[in-house]
Amino acid sequence: MIRFFILLGAGVALSACQPAVPDSGRGVGFDDPTVVERRAREAALTGQNVVTPVLVTAPQNPPPFVNAPAPISTAAARPAPAPGSAEETAAETARVLAATRPGGSAPTQASPANPAPPVLNSTGISNENNFEAVSGQRSIESDAARIASNSAQYQVVQPEALPDRSSSSSPNIVAFALQTRHAVGTKVYRRGFTREARFERACAGFPSADQAQIAFLSSGGPDRDRAGMDPDGDGFACSWDPTPFRRAAQAG
Repeated sequence: MIRFFILLGAGVALSACQPAVPDSGRGVGFDDPTVVERRAREAALTGQNVVTPVLVTAPQNPPPFVNAPAPISTAAARPAPAPGSAEETAAETARVLAATRPGGSAPTQASPANPAPPVLNSTGISNENNFEAVSGQRSIESDAARIASNSAQYQVVQPEALPDRSSSSSPNIVAFALQTRHAVGTKVYRRGFTREARFERACAGFPSADQAQIAFLSSGGPDRDRAGMDPDGDGFACSWDPTPFRRAAQAG
């Protein structure tokens, strides 16, 4: 019996001397993943809710707000250019160029020392729409005199009859275009061999195709082509086209 108490006291002394072993399965604010998984599985089997601890870190203090330095006015700190220096020459050149712009005035440098700009029209409307300005320049009597002067100069022009073009000596290309029906390039008249150089030289002497067609009809065309202006025999010289005249007659 005494031996039992001796052994019991020795075991108690040894357990008191043994250091406490920390729980290595827990972290700082977190549980071991295996332990969390096991708890979740047991909660699912038993129907209980398991709250997983979450590590909440304290927010760091934001840096103190530093006031930005006030901007320094460069206009007040900038010294005036020295006489005869490159800066003065450049400034004078800029003023001269600005004076040649529409308006004839150089751009104004913003500065509190500049005087206030003059008010050209305080009413905000033009003189023609300003009753006070117009009343000082015009009157009812002057307007009546102006109307009477304009009426005295009014003239009625009687219409005149249009000239008769049938008696004109030059051919009428409009009438010729309406008399024909074939397309451009269709051979209607007999032609001999004409060199291309002759055709280009003959057509180059006319400022337009209409004048070339008039000259062509005046010199025996379309039956004869003495100058080589209609080598394909369609009756239209120098690529003249009667289609616009035909369309105009159909539209009318």
